[in-house]
Amino acid sequence: MGEIEQLQKIITDSDNIVFFGGAGVSTESGIPDFRSVDGLYHQKYDYPPETILSHSFYMSKTEEFYRFYRDKMLCLTAKPNAAHKKLAELEQAGKLKAIITQNIDGLHQAAGSKVVLELHGSVHRNYCRHCGKLFDARYILNSTGIPTCDACGGQIKPDVVLYEEGLDQKTLEDAVRYISEADVLIIGGTSLAVYPAAGLIDYYRGNKLVLVNKSATPMDARADLLVQGSIGEIFSKIEV
Repeated sequence: MGEIEQLQKIITDSDNIVFFGGAGVSTESGIPDFRSVDGLYHQKYDYPPETILSHSFYMSKTEEFYRFYRDKMLCLTAKPNAAHKKLAELEQAGKLKAIITQNIDGLHQAAGSKVVLELHGSVHRNYCRHCGKLFDARYILNSTGIPTCDACGGQIKPDVVLYEEGLDQKTLEDAVRYISEADVLIIGGTSLAVYPAAGLIDYYRGNKLVLVNKSATPMDARADLLVQGSIGEIFSKIEV
């Protein structure tokens, strides 16, 4: 039995699946990945992305932060790909209980998924640091300089977890609960190099750990099933 057939059987036999995903789920929708060869590292900015996307840089060089953020982080024309769509179908069929994602692009929700835990926040939520009013990503994209609140003039911050910032505690707790109770844990499109997100996998207690990725990860040896290749192509072959 090939890997896809094995994956199909695991999915067919379970109604308590949790999906944990990273940047590789979105790259097939045209969203750049930080760590891939042609990702954000090869851009022409005075600072590396990890510096620009840090809390201290946001506080000290806010305008430069937003110049990069508008240019590189707001891919608002991106559409859900086959992986996003299949995961939404699996949820609708009562098989998938939750998606836990490191992505901030909102594509899982755009595909129709309801239970999406966003470990690193979302570009689609932005809030005034003064009065708390919420703004969508389009408002940020269409602003210039440092975006300000149209109600009180306060500075707007994306609801995205920057480097040096902690993850949302409730989101983490929910992720731990879903993973620890899951029958099947499918991990896709992540190098599993970013902590604390990668550490969540340690809470999985089952024996159906599936890894779907283009390249090797530090967790490959722990997987019960390893499927290498394009996550969109692999998921498009799965029947719900």
